Amino acid sequence: MRPGEPGKALICGSLAFDTIMVFGDRFARHILPDKIHMLNVSFLVPQLRREFGGCAGNIAYNLSLLGDVAYPMATVGRDFGPYREWMAGAGVPADHVRVIDAELTAQAFITTDLDDNQITAFHPGAMQHAHENRVTDAADIAIGIVAPDGREGMIQHAAQFAAARIPFIFDPGQGLPMFSGEELARFVGQATWVTVNDYEWQLLQQKTGWNVPELTQRVAALIVTRGAAGSVIYTRDGELAIPSAQAVAVVDPTGCGDAYRAGLIHGLLHGLDWLSTGHIASLMGAIKIESRGTQNHRFTRAEFDARLASAFPPAR
Repeated sequence: MRPGEPGKALICGSLAFDTIMVFGDRFARHILPDKIHMLNVSFLVPQLRREFGGCAGNIAYNLSLLGDVAYPMATVGRDFGPYREWMAGAGVPADHVRVIDAELTAQAFITTDLDDNQITAFHPGAMQHAHENRVTDAADIAIGIVAPDGREGMIQHAAQFAAARIPFIFDPGQGLPMFSGEELARFVGQATWVTVNDYEWQLLQQKTGWNVPELTQRVAALIVTRGAAGSVIYTRDGELAIPSAQAVAVVDPTGCGDAYRAGLIHGLLHGLDWLSTGHIASLMGAIKIESRGTQNHRFTRAEFDARLASAFPPAR
């Protein structure tokens, strides 16, 4: 790494295939409330697509669009080949992606109806072996993130980041319910920053008993995303409200949180202030929501900078 260059980011989390099916009706018309105890239904899904996903893959993809070097650290299965090719084409390195030959890559099977209700089945597969990767296997890492992954992998990677004195974001996401209040307190104590959505923040408060001032005494910042209502960055100096950037169209919110987190990491990597970082993160989420799937949006850095200046004009 040459002097003056931003360092590398290590993205500990899942890589997964998302199989998304669209049922052209409403589940409510086919699920009888008085027969739930003997449920046996079949849905015809003429629309089906397979997407590349997983938190580590999504975050790294978005960071590559911003021009950063981000290394996903994940365990995948013997069926990973097509995803590896996609990563190579997108400029996302696979140096720290470990193949577990006896397993399949983590997979989500999502059926959506016309009311956007979803029935999801998730197979963790190789993700359960995440702890076989070690943070110290990666060199020249400036910043990390512990995103949703195998339970033991999240625990060990947080401890390894802390032991190596590498600043990292704790992003428990949908994995938060797996951990006790004591375990979550340990994560927070090891992390430099914490980011959650508004529901996860309520759950984190309930499990740890900490409010905003108590948590920000333990980390440099707490970032809470609130969907269309924007986000709030809490530090010991106060709170900073970040509005949502205007989206051209609301197409698919899946993966918006990961895009936002990529914006956070980008700002931290480049030493930006919290206001600039929040604006970048907000715009990343807006750009993602305009495309179906988690890794199908694209832009040049010049296009991004122009849109950022338009969305958040500099104060005069």
